Order: sequence, then C-alpha cells, then structure tokens
Amino acid sequence: MYNRFLEFIRHESLFSSSHRLLVGVSGGSDSVALVHLLNRLNNDFAFAHCNFNLRGEEADSDEQFVIKLAEEYGVPCFRSSFPTCEYAAENGVSVEMAARELRYRWFEQIREDNKFDYIVVGHHLDDVLETFMLNLTRETGIRGLTGIKPKAGKVIRPLLFATRKDIENYIEENDLNFCTDRTNADTAYKRNAVRHNILPLFEKLNPAFKKNLQQTIQYLWQTEQVYSSKIEEVRKKVVLIEGDWVKIDTLKLKHYSPLVTYIFELLRPYGFNSEVVETLSQLLIGDSGQQFFSSTHRLVSNRDEWIITPLKETDSQQLFYIGIDDSELNVPVKMTLQVDDYDNNYVIEKKTSVAMLDFDKLSFPLVLRKWHKGEYFKPLGMSGFKKLSDFFIDEKYSIPEKENIWILLSDNKVVWIIGKRIDDRFKITAETEKVLRITIGNND
Repeated sequence: MYNRFLEFIRHESLFSSSHRLLVGVSGGSDSVALVHLLNRLNNDFAFAHCNFNLRGEEADSDEQFVIKLAEEYGVPCFRSSFPTCEYAAENGVSVEMAARELRYRWFEQIREDNKFDYIVVGHHLDDVLETFMLNLTRETGIRGLTGIKPKAGKVIRPLLFATRKDIENYIEENDLNFCTDRTNADTAYKRNAVRHNILPLFEKLNPAFKKNLQQTIQYLWQTEQVYSSKIEEVRKKVVLIEGDWVKIDTLKLKHYSPLVTYIFELLRPYGFNSEVVETLSQLLIGDSGQQFFSSTHRLVSNRDEWIITPLKETDSQQLFYIGIDDSELNVPVKMTLQVDDYDNNYVIEKKTSVAMLDFDKLSFPLVLRKWHKGEYFKPLGMSGFKKLSDFFIDEKYSIPEKENIWILLSDNKVVWIIGKRIDDRFKITAETEKVLRITIGNND
C-alpha cells in the first residue's frame, strides 16, 4: 500500500517533500489511513477537522479523537463547528452539499492564512465510482462523468488509487484505531443509497463491474480532454470578456454544431440551466432585450450578441455629491475636476471622456446618480429636449449598458450623461468666464 501510495503521488505529480500540507481528518478509516501514510513522508502537515453538528455526542467524540490523534503525531489541529442544517435551509441545498461547501470554504481559508501549499483529503476509488453514479442523476455534461480528479486546484487526493477494501486492510495490518460514522449506513443520504443499494446490484450482474467502471471513467476522462480542447477553441472565437461582462457573438456561434452542446458549455460557468440553453438555441439571434437569469448571472439578448453580467444589488437610488472645491472622485466613477479661466485661446476638447462646462451655470453640490425613466435632457447641438430613454435607443445601447450609465445633475437638471453627451444648456459660450473640466478615467 505504501509503495503504491508513493507511486501514485509521483505519477500524478501531486506534491513534493517541500510542500506544506493541510489534511482533512474526520477520524474515519480513510483519513486515519491517509495521515498514517503521510507521516511516513518528510512533509510538514497539520490536521483540519470539521464538526457539522449533525450527530450530537458522536460528532463531539470524533472531534476529541482527532485532537488526540494530532497530539500523537505532534502536529497542529485546526477545528471548526458549523451550523450545517441552518446553512442548508438558508441556501436551498441538501445537507450533504451544505457540508461540502462549508468544509472546502473553511479549508481554503485555513490554507491561505497559514501558508499551506495544498489541502489533502482522503477520497478513494470507491468514492469515484459513487460520484459517477450520482452525477448520472444530474445535469453535469461529460465533465461530471469523468470522476474525482487526483488534483483540482489546491485540493489533492493521494488515495484515489485505493479501494475501500484496500484501506480497510491497511487499517487492520497497522492496527490503527478510527471512528465509525453511523450515518454512513443511512440510505436517506444519496451517496449511501448508491453505495449500499445501487452498486451492489450492478456487481450482482457483473462481479467485475467496479473494475470495468473505473476503466470507463478513465476513457471518459481522456475523451473529455479532447472535448474541452474543442470547446476552448470555440470559446476564444466567440466570447469576449470586458471586466465582469461577458459577450458572446451569436453570428459566429450559429455556425457551430451541435449548437446546444456549445451553448451549454459556454454558459455553464454562469449557472444557466438546460431549459435556458434549449430556449437560447432556438432564438440565437432574436429581438433585443430578452432576458434570462441564473442564480448568479443575467443574460440579455442584444441583436447579434448575448451579454452576460453578474447579478448585483441595485444602486439606482445611490447619490454621490460633488462639492465646489472637490478635485477628484473615485466612486462610482473615477473622475478629476479642475476649474480654468476661459478666453478665446482656450482649447475645447471633443473627447467623450471629457466634459467642458460653463462653471457659472452650475449649482453646487452636483449630484451623480443612475438615470431615471422619464428624464429629459437637451443634447449638445440640439434645440429641443429628448428623453434619455429615446437617446439610448437611438444610440443602440443594450439593457446592461443603459443600466450601467451614470448622469451628472445640477439643480436636478441633467448636465452630462457620463462618457456620452453633455447637455446643451451647460455648454461653453462666448459669455463663459470659467470652465469646469471633468475627465473620467485616467487623466492623461
């Protein structure tokens, strides 16, 4: 077992002797075997133990066992207690998923704060097979059928070569004590139902089922590498990322087949479900303004592109004030302000990033806020007034672009649609004596 452990670490390039390791230790047989094997190496490591408050005194007893085990190995033991059921209810997820999210989030925080190189967990080969079966019931795509990876970011799993039986034998051979989690027999949990009810049925059909499934997962993993390479090739051609905005060129996308598959993979990072994917594959290039939502993002159809933006709390009611002596503003728009004397030699810049206004026509403090429906302004060079909403339509702004626009006001009159157009009422004229020059972004 130890030699196979070393070979697996080497073959998968999991870590070297210089790396500091944070080991997730529940007290069960998997984690006990893992730390026993790691202790035979030269790495600096520590324990991390989670109490999910799901098993009362039994969970508290497991925690005390892990503390004592850490003392025996002479290593630090980080501990945390989680309100798992409350978290699951608040976030609308299963208790199993809640425990997973809480665990890995905490592991990563401990790793960063204490400068560990990797988080080490005790998943083994049977876990890979169980995860495969669970993912058959979910919308995972091919990626979900490729099993648990030996290395995923900062999380490594050096026991994936071993079966549950291998670990049980190692525990017995080395006379190691461990804790037994009685909930592992509770088939109300999906993973336990797969372990105790479903997999044994397949093994009755074919005693070599686990071995064959392991090989199938390996084939799928290799297939997924080819598949992902093609998806990334298309992503580079049709996706443009601008800050936290993602734009997908649907004119280019429509030429790829199978279209639904490409849409699924391009939208997968943003949480859109299969119903949205199917609808978008039918619309593709449709009327502007159609909106679709995931739990974290919004997609807006805008002529020949889709615009994906993160869901944010509305800031439509926020007001930012600019005093008469202010020379700089950093939020919500970075801008610099300066007052100049005006004469016939004054150079008027015609950049959209610069507003040059008649200082004496302004009433301070100026107000910066998001635009409101029904507002009017008098666009520079025009004699009449125009609704801001009509101006945005004429300029072909998408919904996210309109929502992201800020306006500058003086005495509740629109002075400048930031970065777009100033109001004619505040322009420089022959009678101007002082100019307020406002520059957004870097003043270069």
